[in-house]
Amino acid sequence: MKADQIIKNAKIFTSDQDNLLASALAVKDGKFVYVGDEAGLSDFEGEVTDLGGKFIMPGIIDSHVHVTMPVGFEYAEIGERIEGNGKQDILNVMADYISKNPGLGCYKFYLEKKYLNGEDFVKEDLDAICPDAELQIQEGEGHSIWINSRRLDRFGITDDTPDPVPGLSYYVRDKDGHVTGNVIEGSAEVPIILDGAMDLTEEQIDTVLQGWIDFCVEAGVIGVFDAGIPGFPAFHEKVYQYLRDMDLQGRLPVYIDGCYVISANWEAEEGLKELKRFRSEYNTEHLKIHTLKIFMDGTQKIHTAAMVTPYADTGTTGSTAFNKEDLAELIKTLNEENLDLHLHTVGENASRVVLDAVEMARNELGDDYHVKVTCAHLEVQDDADLPRFAELGVTANFTPWWHAGEDRDLCLSLLGEDRAWKQFRCKTLWDSGALVTWSSDNIAYMGFIPWNPYLGMEIGMTRNSTEKTNVFDFAWTNDVFPPEDECMNIEEMLLGYTINGAKQLGIEDAKGSIAVGKDADFLVFDQDLLAAEQEGFSNHLPRDVYFCGKKIK
Repeated sequence: MKADQIIKNAKIFTSDQDNLLASALAVKDGKFVYVGDEAGLSDFEGEVTDLGGKFIMPGIIDSHVHVTMPVGFEYAEIGERIEGNGKQDILNVMADYISKNPGLGCYKFYLEKKYLNGEDFVKEDLDAICPDAELQIQEGEGHSIWINSRRLDRFGITDDTPDPVPGLSYYVRDKDGHVTGNVIEGSAEVPIILDGAMDLTEEQIDTVLQGWIDFCVEAGVIGVFDAGIPGFPAFHEKVYQYLRDMDLQGRLPVYIDGCYVISANWEAEEGLKELKRFRSEYNTEHLKIHTLKIFMDGTQKIHTAAMVTPYADTGTTGSTAFNKEDLAELIKTLNEENLDLHLHTVGENASRVVLDAVEMARNELGDDYHVKVTCAHLEVQDDADLPRFAELGVTANFTPWWHAGEDRDLCLSLLGEDRAWKQFRCKTLWDSGALVTWSSDNIAYMGFIPWNPYLGMEIGMTRNSTEKTNVFDFAWTNDVFPPEDECMNIEEMLLGYTINGAKQLGIEDAKGSIAVGKDADFLVFDQDLLAAEQEGFSNHLPRDVYFCGKKIK
């Protein structure tokens, strides 16, 4: 057989469990037509490339990112990063900035909540330093903001404005029912943060998306699951429209598995209708949409992650977007429509409700059950729920660059010692037989540092970050985040970023491993990743990147 490409003398990690290592491959018409030892190449004709022992792996699949949201964040002008020692000190810093930069219509700051030392802002604090313009402070995780009265007025938020998702996404109110200016979680805050995004030009959108595509090519990311935008479907769709056009123009060298987002059970009917429309309208070679995304809970820092055991500092438990009965009904409908489900689940109760709902739906549907359900993030898990992922066929998606436990003192104050040191139990789930996948989840591009899959691999293996780690210097931890036995090995990281990701997206017949008949997506490295040092692993990059048989780097 005449082949378009023949490679020999390589160390090939295939991610195909039936043939995990190989030394040669052949490609024709964008597909692998041979994978094995060099003796088998005798059946193929064409120019042969001797790689001299270089390392080959499948293209990377990042199975929980945000492609559409960062386009808006890129132009949201959240500029000044503020640090300080308590509320008054931070107010002084912001007041000084405002006085030195007069005349702006809106002042936007970025603040890690830890610098408040347990205090909090109310709109009157912000009005005092900025009475004549709008002011907004983005909390570091991206799940809450503080705004002054002028910005509340701008968006028509009053004491009578209903909360988008009571108990989960809401406008904080004082004891008398007055809004304080603190806005919690996506459905409430995202339309404010991305103010003006619908006015972005095609040129602006193209510039940002091309930057992301360039990163994917550089890193060897050939497929992603886009986890969408809460509370702003119009802008989410605007970016999908542009991605569809890019693909039709032959400018999208990465497979995007998209979604439609809802945040509450009363949005389910409309969400399903819109998801089916998205599936039809955004259906090109490299853009497919068949998944409903639900923000099931929030984050630990602002006590919106849903817990079984109350938070150690507040005694609260947080809320879930759905109860198990309503979610089970939704899963049955998704099953009927051949659609899938992906959920943000940080707290132990968020994933428990999902597992309970899946169990109810499976019991009712029996052999007719086929919907793919994925729980993302899984920071805290109750011991009793760990074996249920494998038993119920629920995919466990982790964001391993978080697994160094950046703010350990905060973890301890939020969860207490037992739970604080038992987070991100990915190895336990892997060993149970659950399908475990990896992701880089981030809502802004930030120089693409957190998007780096090799950063995820390093911290997934070490649960640590050091001066050698290609990450923000403020994220260095320098010792292992317990439990140490949750560290993964390199083979598990590679499998999670390739074939397991393909299985989560339902594209394992075409992508995720180097096997005959699949798309010829593969990466060539000068270094042997299987033997590389774990510390500093995040600095690796492929030398060559192939997408569907075409060399794109």
